[in-house]
Amino acid sequence: MKQVLLIGIGAGDPCHLTYEAVDALRGVDVFFVMDKGPEVQDLLGLRKAILQRYLPDHSYRIVQITDPPRARQPSGYATSIEVWHQQRATAYAAALQMELQPGQTGAFLLWGEPGLYDSTLRVMELVRERGVSLALKVLPGISSMQLLAARHQIALTRVGEPLIVVPGRRLASLGRIDNVVVMLDSHCAFAALSDPALTIFWGAYLGTADEMLIAGPLEAVKARILEARASQRRRKGWIMDIYLLRREVFATTD
Repeated sequence: MKQVLLIGIGAGDPCHLTYEAVDALRGVDVFFVMDKGPEVQDLLGLRKAILQRYLPDHSYRIVQITDPPRARQPSGYATSIEVWHQQRATAYAAALQMELQPGQTGAFLLWGEPGLYDSTLRVMELVRERGVSLALKVLPGISSMQLLAARHQIALTRVGEPLIVVPGRRLASLGRIDNVVVMLDSHCAFAALSDPALTIFWGAYLGTADEMLIAGPLEAVKARILEARASQRRRKGWIMDIYLLRREVFATTD
């Protein structure tokens, strides 16, 4: 049976690892990391920086797995994700079988929180279907959602009101927006909104040296966010951002 840890490493700052995660790192023999191509080598570099900080003796191996390409067309989204997960599972299964020896522990370093907007747990079930016996342990991390709230010094929830979390492609289908966290919004769905009661709290590259924050009435700041996104994407080749949209509640008097 393969011993595998799924370790949440936060949004980019090595200081955001929990003590539990740091202790777990010290017992890992092989770290499996996804190679997503030259444009996003920063993400691989951040993982290596975490290992250098907490395991300076280099008592481990790093195995890079080439990430299969994913179709990005909006139509057939669910099918394209399913195909991508199947391809990932095949790559993971092969790497685990070849690189992790009996008695060793392997680990995947996962951005943020493994239980929130991460596909690795689902992919590991597909790995099991391919005949790889796994003993999994999940170590939670700090999510970008938590870090966004901390940076803007706000609480994500309000009294008696639900918090909704959606991907950008689903924002337009919500109808009325009261308190919504939006992730994975590559097409800037917020730009199509024109509601003067909405405030946006936006953050990009949270937990890294390139961290950016913008907040204010949506109508007043959305152009700034669009420009910042475009500028940084040109500079770095990729962007990770997240935002909270909140309807302001104004007091009324009789």
